[in-house]
Amino acid sequence: MKTAIITGISGQDGQYCAELLLNKGYRVVGTSHRITQAHLALPIDVAHSIELAEWDLQSELQLRQMIETYKPAEIYNFAAFSSGEKMFEDPVAISLINGLAVTKILQAIKEIDPQIRFAQASSAEMFGKVQAMPQTENTPFYPISPYGVAKLYGHQMVGIYRERHAIFACSAILFNHESPRRGTNFVTRKITYTAAQIKLGLANRLVLGNLDMQRDWIHARDAVRAMWMMLQASEAGDYVVAGGVSRSVRSFCELTFDYLGLNYEDYVISSPEFYRPVDSVNLVGNSEKVRSLGWAPQSTFDELVRSMVDHDLALLGG
Repeated sequence: MKTAIITGISGQDGQYCAELLLNKGYRVVGTSHRITQAHLALPIDVAHSIELAEWDLQSELQLRQMIETYKPAEIYNFAAFSSGEKMFEDPVAISLINGLAVTKILQAIKEIDPQIRFAQASSAEMFGKVQAMPQTENTPFYPISPYGVAKLYGHQMVGIYRERHAIFACSAILFNHESPRRGTNFVTRKITYTAAQIKLGLANRLVLGNLDMQRDWIHARDAVRAMWMMLQASEAGDYVVAGGVSRSVRSFCELTFDYLGLNYEDYVISSPEFYRPVDSVNLVGNSEKVRSLGWAPQSTFDELVRSMVDHDLALLGG
């Protein structure tokens, strides 16, 4: 039985990764700096099937003890501050957690067990001010936020440890990936949750930022499956994980409200107050490389949006 460590286990990606690995017969160890809260956040079947280990991402001692204790064959790193409008408020913390912590994991692997395979959740936000359409593994990076810069540091350290120390380390350049487990502070879940409230008479409007912002959305379950496939490949590398279609926030709203039998134009307001100071535009990924491993999204965009709406309706008692 393989053992895998998943950092950031209680987040959307960590949860789906745990389910995937459990179904494949892995022993799964999830990390969190708050074990009790992580246990409560996990789906019940996952919480009862995994082991939880405490790790403050700034503690190298805890990290090394965890690796020595559990002897993982694979490590999946999802622990990070998320992107969003608040990512400019604490750039130092974002740099430490989203960037330096990646190096700590890689160095621990190098010194304790170089045979461990490592998957890093990188981000399309590294492209920032995009230099080419669509984006591939070879597109130049131009991050324009503390989040994107920190993610790029971690991403490039993965490449250094792979080339310099022969660590089997991979980066998944994840484009926007959503699910019913996405937090309501993210625009997609804010849309589906508020639209469900409107349908049930619990709200009367939805205020968003730039409706014309373009993103490439896939289901988070498909994203983590790609990361698992990367670690099963014969050679380590970096992979764009995306659907290959760019859609606007406006189109996400339109599909959501149409599914509920409503016209989004009657409820959605675009307010400059919610615009980000700077924002990546026209993100769309070319996933040809990861598709060569046999990967393809299993959920369509419509299915993704409808699953989120259905979840929020049920959550609200609709």
